[in-house]
Amino acid sequence: MTTNFYQSAQDAEAALIAAYGPLADLFVLSTTVISGDFQDDQTWAKPVVGRNVYPLFTYDTDYSAQKSFGRQLEGPYGVWQYCYKGIENVNWVIEKVPQITMDEGRKNAIIGEALFLRAFFHFTLTKNFGDVIVRTTTSKTEAETLLPKSDKKAVYDQIFKDLGEAELKLPPYSVATVKGRPSKEVATALYAKAALYAEEWNVAKEKAMQVIASGKYTLMDNVLDVYDVEKEDDARAEVIFAFEGHNANPTKTANMMGLCGPANSAGRDYGNSTFGSIFAYQTFFDSFDPRDERRQLLDTFFIDRAGNHVSQKDIIPFTPNTVLIKKYMDKNSNGDRNRCNVPILRLPDMHLIAAEAEGRLNGPTSLAFEQINAVRSRAGIPTLGLPMDKDAFVAAVLQERGWEFFAEGDRWYDLTRTNTFMEAIPKAVDVVYPERNPQPKHRYFPIPLDEIRANPNLEQNPDWN
Repeated sequence: MTTNFYQSAQDAEAALIAAYGPLADLFVLSTTVISGDFQDDQTWAKPVVGRNVYPLFTYDTDYSAQKSFGRQLEGPYGVWQYCYKGIENVNWVIEKVPQITMDEGRKNAIIGEALFLRAFFHFTLTKNFGDVIVRTTTSKTEAETLLPKSDKKAVYDQIFKDLGEAELKLPPYSVATVKGRPSKEVATALYAKAALYAEEWNVAKEKAMQVIASGKYTLMDNVLDVYDVEKEDDARAEVIFAFEGHNANPTKTANMMGLCGPANSAGRDYGNSTFGSIFAYQTFFDSFDPRDERRQLLDTFFIDRAGNHVSQKDIIPFTPNTVLIKKYMDKNSNGDRNRCNVPILRLPDMHLIAAEAEGRLNGPTSLAFEQINAVRSRAGIPTLGLPMDKDAFVAAVLQERGWEFFAEGDRWYDLTRTNTFMEAIPKAVDVVYPERNPQPKHRYFPIPLDEIRANPNLEQNPDWN
C-alpha cells in the first residue's frame, strides 16, 4: 500500500494530514490538558466517571477505573496511544515524502512539519512518562515495533535534533500561515520549552529570546481577548501555536468548553451544552492580586439564560467553594461543539522561559526582570525588582507561570519538572478533596499495563513496579 501511495504531491499532503490526526485526538478529549490539570494545585475534576483518581492519585498501572467507564483515552493512557500513533504516521512522511517529485519548497515544509510533530509527540510523552521509547523509523517488522525505552536525555537529544532540522525547513510565520500548522518560530518556541524541561538553561534562554526578537508576535493589550472566540484571529498576534477548534461537523473540537462550563448547560455565555466537570480551587482564586486582570478568567457565579446571576454552588450544592474557569467559552456553540482554541505555545511562555533560564543561570538580572515584568505589566499588577535573590526570583517565575497558564495543561508539569509537587499538592484541597497525598512515584505516570503486556522489551517505570 505504501509503495503505491507515496507518488504525488497530493499523496504527501494527505499523509501529512494523517499525521495531524493524533494531535487533534489529544485535544478533542482534552487528553493532554486532563492528564495534568486534574492533578495540579489549581484545578480539580468533579468526582464522576473515574476522574477523581487523578486529584487523589489513586490510579493504577492498568488505569482500571478509567477503563471501567470507557474513559481511558482521555488521560495518560490516551497520551501514550495517540502520541505513538502520531509518531508512526509522521515517520512514514519523513521516510517517503523526500522521494516524491514535487515543489521543493513545499516538500521541505511538509518534512519540517512532520519533524516538528515528531518532536511534539516525544516531548508530550517524556513529560508524562519520563523514559520512553524513541521511534524514528517506520514499523515494518515486529522487531521494529517492540523497542525498549530510552532515558530522558536520549529522548531530549532526539527532540532537539528534530526541532533543529524543522527550523531549517519550515518557512517563517506570516499571516498566510495555515491555522494550526507550525512555522519556523513555532519550532523554535517548542525548542525553548523542551530545553527548559531538560534544564538546558542557555539553550532555553537563547531559543526563547529568538522568538521574542523575531518580532512576529506581541502581547495582546487585554489578556481576556486571548480567549475570546470572536477575536481568535487577532489573538494569533500572541498565540504561537494552538489546537484550533471548530463547531461544525466533521471537523474536530476540544471538549474544554463543555468540561469547564456550568452544569446542565445553565450558563448563557459558556456554551449550549456544558457539564460542570472542571473547576478551580478557591485557594488558587484567592492567590491572585485583586488587580490582576487574569483573575477575571475565573468566577464564582454565572449568568443563566434568563439573565439572572447564579452562584455555581447553587447548581452543584456539594461544591460550596466552586470557582468556574472562563478560558473556554462559546455562547454560539453547536451543542458541545465549539470554536474554542486550546493554546499550546504563547508569547508569555517565551518571556517566562527566558526569565526562568536567565534567573537560574545568573540570578535576577535586568534581562530576567524585563521578561517577567512584560507579563506582569500586561496583567495589570506591579512589576518586580531588587532586592530579590535567585531562589526567590525563580519561585516568582514559577508562580507567574501558574497565574498565566492555568487550565492550559501546563501547571502539573511545572511542578513535576521542578520536583515541587509533593510540597504544593497537599495545600490544594477543598470539601470535595479534603486530603491529597501524592507520592514520589506520581512524578511520572505509569506506562499503561496493556503496553507492557504487548511489548516484552518495554519495562514499567521503576517506581511503579
